[in-house]
Amino acid sequence: MLKKERAAYVLQRLQKEYPEPPIPLDHKDPYTLLVAVLLSAQCTDERVNQVTPALWELADNPYDMAKQTVEDIKAIIRPCGLSPQKSKAISKLSQILIEEHDGEVPADMDALEKLPGVGHKTAGVVMAQAFDVPSFPVDTHIHRLAQRWGLTNGQNVAQTEKDLKRLFPEDAWNALHLQIIYWGREFCSARGCDGTVCEICRTCYPKRKNPKITLKA
Repeated sequence: MLKKERAAYVLQRLQKEYPEPPIPLDHKDPYTLLVAVLLSAQCTDERVNQVTPALWELADNPYDMAKQTVEDIKAIIRPCGLSPQKSKAISKLSQILIEEHDGEVPADMDALEKLPGVGHKTAGVVMAQAFDVPSFPVDTHIHRLAQRWGLTNGQNVAQTEKDLKRLFPEDAWNALHLQIIYWGREFCSARGCDGTVCEICRTCYPKRKNPKITLKA
């Protein structure tokens, strides 16, 4: 298979498996999504969804969140890990949203990336899932699968994002980002598949005998 053929197969297979992929993080508006995505760094979505109901009870908008102490925020989000940094970021970004954006989450990548604790991937997720703006957030899991499927040889997530955007139509990006994540969790996890086990790996590389060594992001 050529790379374009692999990409076409991956798109078709994932659209068939996950025609309408749900957003994995529970939220009710752009602000709660932004905070949930921030919390998901080095933490599972499942754990975040267990923690956020108590956080939203404390404050579910920037105005109320800015009134809370960092310690109170940290006490709730501790199970997500990195709570000292994340609690400070949530407090500060809430203040910035009030002071610079009238309390609204900006639908702008550059503005989002300037917020504390919000990197390129987090901003991309918010743009895609809150505002339906074509984006292709690439995390370490998507980076790994894209290498296994021969869609990139990128040394990092930034290069992988560029390669995937070139390979797939823009109107597929937002769903495909989620579809790849779901496939990875179900069929092509870090330990469950080594590039020779899951259906997509075997179809893209039917003659591959040895595990695919992937470059870490």
